[in-house]
Amino acid sequence: MPQQLTRSTVQPTIVTNPRWHEVALRLWVTDLAAVIIAVAVAYLVRFDVHGLPSVSGSFSPSYLSVSVVLAAAWLAALVVGRSRDRRVLGSGSTEFARVFDVSWRLFATVAVVAYLLRMEIGRGYLGFAAPLGLGLLLAGRAWWRRWLHEQRQAGSFQSGILVIGHRDQAARLIGQLHLKPNAGYAVLGVCVPSGEVVPGELIGGVPVLGSMDDAADVATRIGASAVAVTGADAITSDTVRRLGWDLEGKGIDLALTLALVDVAGPRVLMRPVSGLPLMYVDEARFTGGKYIAKSLFDGVMAVLITLVLLPVLAAVAISVRVTSPGPVLYRQERIGKDGKRFRIFKFRTMVLGAEQRLAEVLADQGVTSVGMFYKPKNDPRVTSIGKFLRRTSLDELPQLFNVLLGDMSLVGPRPQIDAEVAQYDRAAHRRLLVKPGLTGLWQVSGRSGLTPEDGIRLDVSYVENWTLFGDLMILARTAKAIVGGDGAY
Repeated sequence: MPQQLTRSTVQPTIVTNPRWHEVALRLWVTDLAAVIIAVAVAYLVRFDVHGLPSVSGSFSPSYLSVSVVLAAAWLAALVVGRSRDRRVLGSGSTEFARVFDVSWRLFATVAVVAYLLRMEIGRGYLGFAAPLGLGLLLAGRAWWRRWLHEQRQAGSFQSGILVIGHRDQAARLIGQLHLKPNAGYAVLGVCVPSGEVVPGELIGGVPVLGSMDDAADVATRIGASAVAVTGADAITSDTVRRLGWDLEGKGIDLALTLALVDVAGPRVLMRPVSGLPLMYVDEARFTGGKYIAKSLFDGVMAVLITLVLLPVLAAVAISVRVTSPGPVLYRQERIGKDGKRFRIFKFRTMVLGAEQRLAEVLADQGVTSVGMFYKPKNDPRVTSIGKFLRRTSLDELPQLFNVLLGDMSLVGPRPQIDAEVAQYDRAAHRRLLVKPGLTGLWQVSGRSGLTPEDGIRLDVSYVENWTLFGDLMILARTAKAIVGGDGAY
């Protein structure tokens, strides 16, 4: 049972009638600016001031007109692709994925149409506009997401939720929503089956406002934005269907939660069979084209990152060498994909002979053995420069060479030592189905501040549901985690 939380501990002042048109307007303005800048720069950089490069063929469009049409189509695609849907704003990668998806589809369509109609639209023009516009669009979305998170932390722009379900399942969902204030959901009340209603009862710190039969009226009365049916697989389909009818025309969303967790959208296929929604879950695959693409991405990005960070690598190497005796690099055997052993590279952050003192450090902290994800706090073996390198994760940079050698990936589960792998259960063993990563969900979600159970769950969820776009999101979040230093020691 989740910890009983009072309403006051979740949000200081809840504003459950969010002005979504304000958020949409802000996004529209930055989207407009990003698209205009992208096509304008492409136009000015690639072509002459008249916008009419010499072309061969019977059709010679004005690039100024092309730019206007492209900008309008891009903005329209963002609307059609529902990239500003209030249900995807401020949480998860869906918003960014939709922006990315509509952008590449638009430019792919433009390229095909230009080829079929023999329109001489320069590849350089599209080559400037597409990446610049996409980068500006994503940057604008990231900026407003940060603003929205700050507003939600202060209690504004929250969507009021009425939770419906059996007592235990409702309490579990409420606890999960309370742990994620940035998601923007404020639970206003609970409706339980008629036989479970206890007047004045609190579930997860939230009052019981009625039974399931009264849910639509209760949601309207309290001004809820959505009704969340938890444990929908344990509630009769007739109950859920009638609730949907009762909510029609009231502007209140109906959301269903199922018992299946940590399965992402790309693996889920919904197919109606005789009016019954049948959900297929694709088996997780660990070979194939997307893994080849991941390897190519890893190799190219590792080379580029290494070249960019060469001055940083050199500076860190010098600082390690001059501040304490011993080698610059530390090598340790780790367990990789399919149980393959390899030697990981890190900048040395400990004094010489640190491994021989491990038992002593564990004993001082009252620990008898190394557990999964265990890392001693205030470790006396860490050097002065080592503390800084660990806090900023700069000690991990030499693992770029492990990526180039093919032992690691840029994004993946944290590579662990043999003593940790020996404690794996069946779920944890799934971490070994992919290459370990230089960064991953564990690193951007709290690092050593997480419990071992949470760390394993995050890694297994990544292994089974990863996408290349998701990897890009994790790499972007890694920079923020490094700056904040949360959970690093």
